[in-house]
Amino acid sequence: MAAAESPGPAAGPGGPRGAAEADAAGMGLTDLPGELLELILCCDVLGAADIGRVSCTCRRLREACQPRGKVWRERFRLRWPSLLKYYSHTDGVSWLEEYKARHNAGLEAQRIVASFSKRFFSEHVPCDGFSDIETLGCPSHFFEDELMCILNMEGRKGLTWKYYAKKILYFLRQQNILKNLKEYLQRPTDRQSFLEGAVLIDQYCNPLSDICLKSVQAQVDDITDKVRKVLRTKNPRHPSLASKAGEVLIPEVELQRQVLDAMNCVLYEQLKYKGNELDYYNSLNSYIHQVLIRRTGIPISLSVLYLTIARQLGVKLEPVNFPSHFLLRWCQGKEGSTDIFDYTYIDAFGKGKQLTVKECEYLIGHHVTEEFYGVVTSKEVLQRMVGNLLNLGKRESTDQSYQLLRDSLDLYLAMYPDNVQHLMLQARLYFHLGIWPEKVLDILQHIQALDPSQHGAVGYLVQHTLEHIERRKEEVGPEVKHRSDEKHKEVCFSIGLIMKHKRYGYNCVIYGWDPACMMGHEWIRNMNVHSLPHGPHQPFYNVLVEDGSCRYAAQENLEYNSEPREIPHPDIGRYFSEFTGIYYVPNTELEIRYPEDLELTRATVQKIYSSGKEATVSILNILTGLGKSPSNKNRSS
Repeated sequence: MAAAESPGPAAGPGGPRGAAEADAAGMGLTDLPGELLELILCCDVLGAADIGRVSCTCRRLREACQPRGKVWRERFRLRWPSLLKYYSHTDGVSWLEEYKARHNAGLEAQRIVASFSKRFFSEHVPCDGFSDIETLGCPSHFFEDELMCILNMEGRKGLTWKYYAKKILYFLRQQNILKNLKEYLQRPTDRQSFLEGAVLIDQYCNPLSDICLKSVQAQVDDITDKVRKVLRTKNPRHPSLASKAGEVLIPEVELQRQVLDAMNCVLYEQLKYKGNELDYYNSLNSYIHQVLIRRTGIPISLSVLYLTIARQLGVKLEPVNFPSHFLLRWCQGKEGSTDIFDYTYIDAFGKGKQLTVKECEYLIGHHVTEEFYGVVTSKEVLQRMVGNLLNLGKRESTDQSYQLLRDSLDLYLAMYPDNVQHLMLQARLYFHLGIWPEKVLDILQHIQALDPSQHGAVGYLVQHTLEHIERRKEEVGPEVKHRSDEKHKEVCFSIGLIMKHKRYGYNCVIYGWDPACMMGHEWIRNMNVHSLPHGPHQPFYNVLVEDGSCRYAAQENLEYNSEPREIPHPDIGRYFSEFTGIYYVPNTELEIRYPEDLELTRATVQKIYSSGKEATVSILNILTGLGKSPSNKNRSS
């Protein structure tokens, strides 16, 4: 590589400029100063392979590209910038080896993700489906980083890869969070921060969100600083304003009262925090990072925030597991008093209102015994938080509520692994969802060992779980449906098409079909299918709906969507590899089951949407409603 000429006055061959030109013409890359050489080699247009080839050319360039040097560090940073946070001390790090390890981890992650669709298309990923991941020979953060790269791929392609990458990442992060929770529970109680416990629950239920204790604590610190500013205007010499405030508790009740008044001013007047009375049963109210974002929550989540801020300002508040409404208590008498009347009770849900014992009873509408006014441990606070989530998961029968129920059961059993009631609930949940039958048997065996009196319920579930396992063994392979078969001649629509439901108006995408309704008599009766003009004797379609549900729709109730759009369903990647903007392309596994549908889908799209004539759509929908295909053959729709 020759150096650029410097501008200057013309000179003859024998002059100074001629000599400089001669020197420049003979200068190579290896003649450059070390810093300039490194700067060139760190250029982002060069790849790792380029650096590898350069380092093999001569000793000077090999030294410039040494494994622990700046060049390979920069190459690593440019390729995977988010990973640098794992290196607190960069001296002595072999960046070349780190680059190789991360590259190999990426290849391994891609291999595993690619295998999941083939292995688990027909069922939920089993509990032992992640065994390959648990025995990884690379750092887990390298593996996770590659999964994030897959999830962040631009465009509407790679949907199946993203679907399984998300499942694997969900599993990995939850396993790490469970380890952190168990370590947290093993600490002495005085080292168990209520805020950290709330963050761990939040992280486990939202493992794909960017939630960490450091960022949550920073937001709490910001609120605390606002409280100090208000406090400073009221009492410039208040001890909570000292640099070490929070490390020593404030003994004087009046000074504590000033802190609480300032907290109420900031939280409820300035920042407008409030109890979420209108949407009380929203799970977001239980997640501390959402409480900080939305500035609303339920009594226990707001109490954790309130208690944390108070302690950082030197005021000791204690959690009270009051029935139906979590409270905090503030000692007005002798420290550690057992007399419930020595305390004022604080309702963080009610804008920090301070209550007497009698007012606490008015709050819930009935009398309670003294035991309910006692202080509880951090573990008991977490138990109640998880219990709230469990109850929310039981309220509905949707995929989202089932996931919440699974996550909250995992958390509860991490704290109380031998709780028979919750073990039985977990076994029944897995049995109901038809997933993880082998794990169901393990849970039932554990229940029987803990409580032999459960043998009746255990025996019933064991019998039916074994039957499920046997049926699964008898499955010979996927059912392949050819449109050319005579029995499928009434099927008008094909997989991947974006449809609209005529009656309910929802948008959906077809991912399967049957030539007639394949559901049982009870479902047909409950869904009032016989009231349809063609009843159950017409094609029915499995559809993914934009609201996240999966439905089974009659052909006469579906029509082509005049404005096809992307369907935001969590399982879209399980069946489709790409969204073209008009239709979905089936992935390999779905195409095996419907080998002739993709061609028809493309032909249908070409006929309906390419010309942009909505009249065509209307005619096709009319024909379909009359029970006729676009080719005018009689249909029984």
